Amino acid sequence: MTVRAGREFLAIPGPTTMPDEVLQAMHRPALDIYSSQMVELTESLLADLSKLFATKGKTYIYIANGHGAWEATLSNVLSRGDKLLVLESGRFAIGWGHAASLMGVEVEVLKGDWRRAIRPAEVEARLKEDKEHRIKAIVAVQVDTASGAYNDIEAIGKAIKSAGHPALFMVDTVASLGCMPFEMDKWGVDVAMSGSQKGLMTPPGLGFVAANARALDVHKQANLRTPYWDWTEREGTEHYRKYAGTAPIHLLFALRKAIDMLHAEGLENAFLRHSLLAEAVRRAVAAWSEGQVLGFNIAEANERSDTVTTVTMNGFDPAALQRYCKEKCGVVLGTGIGDLSGQAFRIAHMGHVNAPMILGTLGVIEVALNALKIPHGKGGTEAAIEYLGESVGA
Repeated sequence: MTVRAGREFLAIPGPTTMPDEVLQAMHRPALDIYSSQMVELTESLLADLSKLFATKGKTYIYIANGHGAWEATLSNVLSRGDKLLVLESGRFAIGWGHAASLMGVEVEVLKGDWRRAIRPAEVEARLKEDKEHRIKAIVAVQVDTASGAYNDIEAIGKAIKSAGHPALFMVDTVASLGCMPFEMDKWGVDVAMSGSQKGLMTPPGLGFVAANARALDVHKQANLRTPYWDWTEREGTEHYRKYAGTAPIHLLFALRKAIDMLHAEGLENAFLRHSLLAEAVRRAVAAWSEGQVLGFNIAEANERSDTVTTVTMNGFDPAALQRYCKEKCGVVLGTGIGDLSGQAFRIAHMGHVNAPMILGTLGVIEVALNALKIPHGKGGTEAAIEYLGESVGA
């Protein structure tokens, strides 16, 4: 017996649920890639991406996922033998660093913890030790989707400035752009990157990179540059050079619609929606954790992200919970990955999400906890409902 007829709901942190309007935007004939309409589409998207990153710098669109955008950032500003400092807070900055090491870059990891965010004071201290300025760039993620950590990019930017270090500051916003505030120029970020499949509600396949004037200047001397990723190669009068060849037309139409939907909602309203829904999830998890089996992976409340919550399980198999939710109820939860494999599950609350989606997901998790007789504090879903009732005005 199941209660899962109908559309399966993705509560995983990417790819996220796509709005019907975005899906419909792709259902059209291909566009003449040499037409003025194609040029206007590209120009409108580059301008809006710059606004999302909050930068006056240059923005680039790649036919790639986030791993491709990582390679774009690294290859455009680094040379073989350069040193990169990776700020650990989970899996994804480490992955970015791994890509750099395979490209011939010397990588140092500033050891962190999968249960906490980056400590800006530790960053400042390490940079002050680097008297010879061997570190050429620093990478961090705003939200790590494995650990659920939220990193204070503004504070890290201030720490780098306080250290008086010239290294470029590069930030991954794949799990935060369009969902949480990000101020590239104001926060001292030199290069930022993101992807289409999370907060921007578009199919996987587009990667975005933004670079300020300082990064563009360093780019001139970088010797890791290759034709496809190269920023210089993407300049010029021929429009096709913006994509290093044929444009991903239908993905661009999807992105255009998704950004239009964000504009219609208002970016500040989108940030508030994510904040409210994230806190509703956290209220539910806090209630469940009283059974001493479930708990937050991120120890400090202010370091938990507004886009994904990683929930640990002590003594019970999270895969059994995930199977029940998917096979019996039609809700797909994120699995624990990396160091949390087999120890956690993840609840995504990013992109095209609203109260019924989140409350439905929480309700299904609670059904599964009851059905599988997993000890948990009662009233998790009720706690989320009560919070939203108090916080969302009439």
